[in-house]
Amino acid sequence: MSDDQIPADSKLTASKRRWAAEGRFLTGRISRPETERLPPGQHLVKNWPVLDLGEQPQISLSSWRLDVFGFVEKRLSLDWAAFQAIEQSTRVSDIHCVTTWSRYDNRWEGVSTRDLLDLAMPTAEAQHVLLTSYDGYTTNLPLVDFAAEDAVLATAWEGQPLTREHGGPMRLVVPHLYFWKSAKWLSRIELIGADRAGFWEKNGYHMYGDPWREQRYSDD
Repeated sequence: MSDDQIPADSKLTASKRRWAAEGRFLTGRISRPETERLPPGQHLVKNWPVLDLGEQPQISLSSWRLDVFGFVEKRLSLDWAAFQAIEQSTRVSDIHCVTTWSRYDNRWEGVSTRDLLDLAMPTAEAQHVLLTSYDGYTTNLPLVDFAAEDAVLATAWEGQPLTREHGGPMRLVVPHLYFWKSAKWLSRIELIGADRAGFWEKNGYHMYGDPWREQRYSDD
């Protein structure tokens, strides 16, 4: 499924497009991570809200596969057993959604993005990453952010397997960017040269998405 085939008439999709056009939630205030834990315009939640594009793909572990390709020395096509055989890591991080909720101290288990990149070995041309999910969703981020120390390809949350509604069996978690960059149901990781917009980036959202600089929407 391509971006053009993703349902465009869901209430969430329509609302988020309208928010981008209106500049909703922008405060104009820039917080600093060293002095404040909660980014501007955010509020804390104890639960974990569920947001998607209207489809939650059912992916069996027997059919699951992750492809890593593009500007790499070694293209990877990993089934579940091969992915689980990579060294497993634990990370604890806060998450910040562009819809203004934040949740502190989430405990993730999975494969560090750095460990995955060590296997694929990016070439000098690799500067950005384009992510594709099983539901056709796409998003982009710089390679240096994908390779952040606390970034993880998560298969478990709070000691339990990641549920389908939250992106299971595996999703990306890049805590220092708005959570739309942390693609659910991840299936493909393409290392690219020039940056390339994903689904929300084509629909009015920022190409980078730093919560501390309140980069919710595109400047265009």
